[in-house]
Amino acid sequence: MKLKILRITTVPVSLKKLLEGQHRFMTQQGFDVIGVSSKGRDLEAVRDNEGVAVVALEMKRTIAPLADMVSLWNFYKLCKKEKPTIVHSHTPKAGVVGMLGAKLAGVPIRLHTVAGLPLMEATGVKRKLLDFVEKLTYRCATNVYPNSNGLYDFIVENKYTDPNKLKVIGKGSSNGINTAFFDTSHFSSEQLNLLKQDLGISPEDFVFVFVGRLVGDKGINELLKAFVLVSKAKNNIKLLLVGDFEAALDPLETVTLSEINSNKDVISVGFQPDVRPYFAISDALVFPSYREGFPNVVMQAGAMGLPSIVTNINGCNEIIIEGENGLIVPVKDVGAIYRSLLKLYEDNDYFQYLKNNARRMITERYEQKLVWNALLAEYNRLLVDKGFTVQQNNYNV
Repeated sequence: MKLKILRITTVPVSLKKLLEGQHRFMTQQGFDVIGVSSKGRDLEAVRDNEGVAVVALEMKRTIAPLADMVSLWNFYKLCKKEKPTIVHSHTPKAGVVGMLGAKLAGVPIRLHTVAGLPLMEATGVKRKLLDFVEKLTYRCATNVYPNSNGLYDFIVENKYTDPNKLKVIGKGSSNGINTAFFDTSHFSSEQLNLLKQDLGISPEDFVFVFVGRLVGDKGINELLKAFVLVSKAKNNIKLLLVGDFEAALDPLETVTLSEINSNKDVISVGFQPDVRPYFAISDALVFPSYREGFPNVVMQAGAMGLPSIVTNINGCNEIIIEGENGLIVPVKDVGAIYRSLLKLYEDNDYFQYLKNNARRMITERYEQKLVWNALLAEYNRLLVDKGFTVQQNNYNV
């Protein structure tokens, strides 16, 4: 009989994108995997793409006590019905629902991955409430996996749980990066030149790219201020923005929006289902976020051969090593972003050195297969500790 794993996330896009390929891999290693998340096309896509069963369980991303109790009850019933050996949760709401529900149902191995903490930017009563929920989640879990060393340190410093429960899998990241997919070899010079022409980018332009949600806490306000200073001083510089605006959640400053709309050197292309061509026509990533878990964008850019300018936050300051594959700047520091943009544009030898290291430093540390095998080894270790027989110890993908 196969051992059963329930993987639970709050919204299905997390199950689909953040853990892409991992569900199928675990089934190939002898596990019966069920994906659990809110209903939607992305949940159906997980079923179809990964070849695993899925269960729709509604969860709210916001604080909603009554709805959360319903979600908890439904997940508890699911655990009693399916009798999983492992429940592994991701994202904050799915974490508390999954870990508390699994504990009440008597699931022996209860794992929670921490991939970013929104509470870092919260204050006052909201921060206290989120702190309580985080501690409750970790208390109900048997093991907690921060996906970066920075998150590990933050959890320890804030005394959310016993350090003995904590472990960073491999060198960090929840799912690693498919370096065969994120590779410039997929695109011809003709394809890239056509895309550049469509966007009004000339062969002489040095292109900085940002990929992600265009919101305040991604550092977009500071990025635009710094870029305006550089573009006024230097010619042939472009800023390419790839991502959607989220005006309802975290709107940009009015002056930032005005600059995006009016500056001929700023190109905003909205959300793109495949970001690789936009990396491929760019020279460097700029990612001045306020907080992250372990950002896929920085790994993707590196795999595509781009050096990065990132903020000194957990995850970013582990993927990027200052002076080796990018530059690290303080959070919300317009001047530091400006100087880094200028450095990469003006110092070609330095830029080429960083660029030459970029892909290698990702493939050596964060190739997806390395992360999957490290997680499989952890599952098997925990199963043996609990007295279960591990059906398969094949660590090859």
